[in-house]
Amino acid sequence: MTVARASLSLLLACALVACGSDSGAPRIGGGGSGTSTPSQCSLANRKAWVLDQLQEFYLFPGLLNTSVDPASFATVQDYINALVAPARAQGRDRFFTYITSIREEQELINSGSSAGFGIRLGYDTVNGRVFVLEAFENGPAFQQGFDRGTQILSVNGVDTATLLANGGPGNFSDALGTSAPGVNRTFRIRQPGGTESTVSVTKTEYRLDPISDRYGAQVIDNNGTQVGYINLRTFIVEDAGPQLRAAVNTFRQQGVTEVILDFRYNGGGLVSVAELLGDLLARDKVGQVFSRTLVRQPPPPGLSNSTELFESQPEAIAATKIALIGTGATASASELVGNAFIPYLGNDTALVGSNTFGKPVGQIARDRELCDDRLRVVAFRTVNAAGGGDYYDGLASVYPQTCAAEDDFLDPMGSPGEQSTATALSFLRGGSCNPINGKPEGVKQQAARLEALEATTPSAAQYRIPGLF
Repeated sequence: MTVARASLSLLLACALVACGSDSGAPRIGGGGSGTSTPSQCSLANRKAWVLDQLQEFYLFPGLLNTSVDPASFATVQDYINALVAPARAQGRDRFFTYITSIREEQELINSGSSAGFGIRLGYDTVNGRVFVLEAFENGPAFQQGFDRGTQILSVNGVDTATLLANGGPGNFSDALGTSAPGVNRTFRIRQPGGTESTVSVTKTEYRLDPISDRYGAQVIDNNGTQVGYINLRTFIVEDAGPQLRAAVNTFRQQGVTEVILDFRYNGGGLVSVAELLGDLLARDKVGQVFSRTLVRQPPPPGLSNSTELFESQPEAIAATKIALIGTGATASASELVGNAFIPYLGNDTALVGSNTFGKPVGQIARDRELCDDRLRVVAFRTVNAAGGGDYYDGLASVYPQTCAAEDDFLDPMGSPGEQSTATALSFLRGGSCNPINGKPEGVKQQAARLEALEATTPSAAQYRIPGLF
């Protein structure tokens, strides 16, 4: 990695959720280290520090409501939400600025370490149901029969419909307990085939595997054309890089030039991984612009506008067609990769599924080690080689072609019969499709609509992995 890329990767990695260990570059510090005292890490002191950081680095300084009284808010995050409310009202910062734990986030980045059941959940807003969208093979729930399409009927004896009716998705989230090892819950579940069972699952520490060994990387025969399929669960784990290299190298060996990028639940992560994925698909574009990073003017200390170029990778292919599968849970680094190829592929790239979340901005990390506080503050936006990048309403607003498809959560991802995958394969064959309409949507299945379930008090992992529990 070049020095220029390392510098840009720091900014983007900080921006899209992962800072501190990216390429060994030093993070942008924000406070002292050592042993804290109660007064130094008091609620009032932490709020004052947050305000200072936002005033110095926030991308939209004119959209900060500094008139709010910090004493009126019970938590630091509540205060942050009030400060950035004007930007949120304009769709510029929809809870992208937040406070988290340095320790938790570094553990997540470095090793993929997380605590929980190891499943992504989506809730049905129409019929009051909760389904498993994806199960991490290393997680405890997978060992107890949870997988894509599993319906959760009850938690600790309370029906799912009752939990949702008496407090909405937040109530169901709370019923699952904190993200601490040792938390146990008893579930009644129903598999797609109709079989029901009662199982007990205890939350444990497990490793988030960014590409599933079952279906995450494969070559699909698309009526005689070999198509490379990658389901990247998250950009936030450093191990995603080596796994992507291995997957694309297999594509190269089989002469693959048409690719499906399945980012349907990918909320972003390390931008160094996004840059690498771009390189791996762009053997013919080395030296051309991948993206540009733009900060507020005049630039805050340590930040500046910069340009990222495609770099040569020995495993790379020259992708001629790319279908990106997205949903309302697709955000950040996922959208960055898709946007980067629009100027080069034009109508040979399409967004498939439903509209994405819409996050063309990124955060840097401001650390205050003595309080274990990491402030993720929106500090820049990214654009592609043609200057396109204001997709606050989702990528459907800027993609040259879009193909509407349901997230067929009762069928395995990457299966040619799964609706989003099938639509992506049809696009690559030159087939026609219905366009995606409207603003960011959640996942759909038949008449139901699934949205990624959010934790009421998210961990570092839950901030960037939609629906994770």
